[in-house]
Amino acid sequence: MSRDQALKESWESLLVLLSEKFNDGAPLNLDAIIYLIGVQELGQGPKIFQKDEKVNLMHIAICRLLEPFGYYAFDYFDEDGWPHYRVLENLPALQSGEQTVLMKEAIVLYFKAQGLL
Repeated sequence: MSRDQALKESWESLLVLLSEKFNDGAPLNLDAIIYLIGVQELGQGPKIFQKDEKVNLMHIAICRLLEPFGYYAFDYFDEDGWPHYRVLENLPALQSGEQTVLMKEAIVLYFKAQGLL
């Protein structure tokens, strides 16, 4: 099986799992999954977040997802318990489709490491 095919199958399995658990089976989009990862990484449980906090949650998720690729490294938790990352290497210029593939690959790896795939 090719790497692309394996990623596609893993992504589709994960999408079904997360959509059933968090969206009554309706497919979640990539941004929603990134948001869920941000909430998980914050570790403060379910609560209502303000708009700027939602953006920050997505940033936390992206940093955490790209950490294994060497782009970010965890730095510290602030006084409110929010994780902060530092840039190790700038992301290469990617086309939109390439960005999507990178994020899907990172998300699949994240959930495999969590033991959900």
